[in-house]
Amino acid sequence: MSTVENHQSPDRPTTRLATRLVFFVAGFVLGCWSPLIPFVKQRLALDEAGLGLLLLCLGIGSVLTMPLAGIACTRFGTRKVIVWGGIGLTVIFPVVAITASVWATVAIVLLIGVFLGLLEVGMNSHAVEVERGSTKPLMSGFHALFSVGGFAGAGGAILLLTVGVTPFLTAFLSAATGLAIISVAWPFLLKNEKETESGALVFPKGIVLVIALMTAITFLVEGAILDWGALLVTGQGLVEISMGGFGYMLFSVAMTIGRLFGDRFVAAIGSRQSLVWGGAVTIAGVLLITTAPHVWVSGAGFVAIGFGASNIVPVLFSLAGAQRAMPHGQAVAAVATAGYGGILLGPAAIGFVAEVSSLPAAFFLLALLMSIIPIFAFRATAAIAKPC
Repeated sequence: MSTVENHQSPDRPTTRLATRLVFFVAGFVLGCWSPLIPFVKQRLALDEAGLGLLLLCLGIGSVLTMPLAGIACTRFGTRKVIVWGGIGLTVIFPVVAITASVWATVAIVLLIGVFLGLLEVGMNSHAVEVERGSTKPLMSGFHALFSVGGFAGAGGAILLLTVGVTPFLTAFLSAATGLAIISVAWPFLLKNEKETESGALVFPKGIVLVIALMTAITFLVEGAILDWGALLVTGQGLVEISMGGFGYMLFSVAMTIGRLFGDRFVAAIGSRQSLVWGGAVTIAGVLLITTAPHVWVSGAGFVAIGFGASNIVPVLFSLAGAQRAMPHGQAVAAVATAGYGGILLGPAAIGFVAEVSSLPAAFFLLALLMSIIPIFAFRATAAIAKPC
């Protein structure tokens, strides 16, 4: 059970808006990071392998922090965790644009991952609390603002860099924007909501393990589209190398649109059917891009994956917050950690399968793994006391 000490209603419009703003900030800062990566690579004279290891540090920092973030949510409330994560992330972010050595940059990227992990768990736990106080699903809309933030952050950073703004000033302005939004949002977040259960580290159990597995698989598929989608379509001879990113663009747009309308969709058919149909459409999309004889078929497949997967993760986070096998803050942390684990380990696993077999075979394996989502949809929703 959770208590809200100041009796602030989770269903207030200002609280919902503040939660959306926090999701926007997380996506915004990550979006700003992407255009800065080539400048970091150039400044440090890194090769591709070195850059890959550096980028891995962000995920490592997040994954190692997320279980501790769940404990912090339980002990101190999600509002404080969001503020800690948001302030830390925006303060440390510009430093990555001026570090002079590889090891200093590694340390900063790890810290960015740490604060991002705090923010991710805090905002999803807070979103769970807000949704539990509402009569309708809200999680997809929250996650949609993360996607919108990513577009805005990347677009803004690209614009600044294009007109000659230095990487440091670009990072500083981006971070200042994020900090300003956090400052506007935090007074309207739920204050001091804590769970009465112990804040000790608890290994995921029962239904949370099922939800975490489903989340890891979904994130693995999303990561595969980002890391391997372009290689798949260019390897099939469907497009030139310069156009290889078209698939991820279509996937991203479809996912954002799917999440913007996702709350209505989930409210109309329920969490269970959202998982079943979302999983089925995603599987169909993966099979389409794997066997596409023409670029338009492949494009339709990427769109299908975006729409199909768009509401699976939000529904799974909602289920993690509604279950009673463990404190919801720690359950959300376990689900988030599993998702990031899927993103971290997935690309390497796909590369291994592609090496011993082929890239299309690896994507066929993804479709097979994705079948777990509709198969386990009943199990994931049956034990939830309060359906989402």
